[in-house]
Amino acid sequence: MTETLRAADVLARRLYDAGCRHAFGMPGGEVLTLIDALRKAGIAFHLAKHENCAGFIGEGVHHADGAPVLLVATLGPGALNGVNVVANAFQDRVPMLVLTGCVDADEAQTYTHQVLDQQAVFAPITKASFRLDAAAAGVIADKAVTLATAPRQGPVHIDVPITVATSPARERDLRQAPAGDTVPADAALAQAHHWLTDADRPVAIVGLDALCPGGPDATRAFLETHQIPFITTYKAKGILAEDHPLCLGGAGLSPRADGHLRPLIDAADLILCIGYDPIEMRTGWRDLWDCRATRVIDISPEPNTHYMHQASLTLLSSLPATLTALTALTARSAPGASRPLWTGGEVTTARAALDAAFPLTDDWGPAGVIAECMESLPPDALLTADSGAHRILLSQMWSCSEPRQLVQSSGLCTMGCALPLAIGRKLAEPDRTVVSFSGDAGFLMVAGELATAAELGIAPVFVVFVDASLALIDLKQRQRQLPGTGVDFGHHDYAAMGRAFGGHGHSVRTRSQLRAALTEAMAADRFTVIAAEINREGYDGRI
Repeated sequence: MTETLRAADVLARRLYDAGCRHAFGMPGGEVLTLIDALRKAGIAFHLAKHENCAGFIGEGVHHADGAPVLLVATLGPGALNGVNVVANAFQDRVPMLVLTGCVDADEAQTYTHQVLDQQAVFAPITKASFRLDAAAAGVIADKAVTLATAPRQGPVHIDVPITVATSPARERDLRQAPAGDTVPADAALAQAHHWLTDADRPVAIVGLDALCPGGPDATRAFLETHQIPFITTYKAKGILAEDHPLCLGGAGLSPRADGHLRPLIDAADLILCIGYDPIEMRTGWRDLWDCRATRVIDISPEPNTHYMHQASLTLLSSLPATLTALTALTARSAPGASRPLWTGGEVTTARAALDAAFPLTDDWGPAGVIAECMESLPPDALLTADSGAHRILLSQMWSCSEPRQLVQSSGLCTMGCALPLAIGRKLAEPDRTVVSFSGDAGFLMVAGELATAAELGIAPVFVVFVDASLALIDLKQRQRQLPGTGVDFGHHDYAAMGRAFGGHGHSVRTRSQLRAALTEAMAADRFTVIAAEINREGYDGRI
């Protein structure tokens, strides 16, 4: 007897086939059939306390299993609560399926309660928006998955009408085969190779797009074959272990770091943009070089429509295939041969200057907190960072040993992301140490998700920088000699909040106290909140 499938079942099965095993959100009557279909397909639905956090928890899982994020929201306020995390996924290139309930088209003609054009809301912040149709459920599901996972990855929205979800549908085998790896034309590849072999002072900037499937391995082989020193954006940290002699660390938001990196870029005779998406960078990186005077090769999956920088040669192609082809050309043309680069010692000087600019020796303050965590936590700890001054300092100080070891919101710079990201990472990789770093303001935005961590029975560690201030904005006001306005708030007991939600809590004011709290937290069977009490001026001159 043939099984009768609902349109929601067809959609859910396609999502399961795409590797999805978890969905996150908050149910309403309009998505009950969809949630039931996900369950039947083998996808667990997890209740969050807010749709925005649900999306970030899902992103945390995605960074472990690579499958698209599933965000489920009911119509109206539920869908709108997810707008920020969907926009974040769009800017941070995170594959996400945004599944929202909606009323049927005929009912929407005369019924207005919680009814709005959700497709119009999501259209500017997604790669596509669909309305599920029973007769085309399989096609829509396949289109959504294909678009979400194709370079550049991003969110796709599907409105699911109430009665369509329950309507009979037929599963069709219409799944599109993955696109083949594209390589530049021979002439472009030959020119890029000639410039590589001709350069005496090449430098690479590695970005978010290099984290595509196969990207880290190809990037590593390319940089090591050509012995090219490289800078990464914050999202690309760890693409090669940051203790690698070619690595100059992360960049993008710290003027202190830029002061040592920009002279190196100015002195380069070849700049390679390897998956470099400047969406992470501050305005100081706009037009940082003149491609008429310096050779610049840009390897990217999409045309440059941002104009943050320009290139002498743009290779719109598969990054892994292109780097592999260039590496093979070098191996064939000069097997075993190499010549010294940067013979003036500029790279060594820059590395030493960066180490001195971000020391690990502070007794306390934000840099002392980070240094102690680096010393006390295992080298392979998984980290998440919230937006704020601490994120800039953390991203410059922390040495990552693998891609995505430190996850953050870089394109949109969303406050409140670190805590839910850590919940998702710990859910997906329970045997690894997972630590989030939040400012106290960002932590307050999402503290309710501590209940989610308790309900999931997981034990991430939540480190909170407590200075009762929006420290980065306070710093900017003081730099502009403006009066402090709207940056101060109450000094709260964050450790007590952790205990109130069923976890552990510690307040610390010294490195030895922090070390003891971290040791206890790593052995705990429940989550731990560690409130590190610091002075708000601790970031002055440090970032």
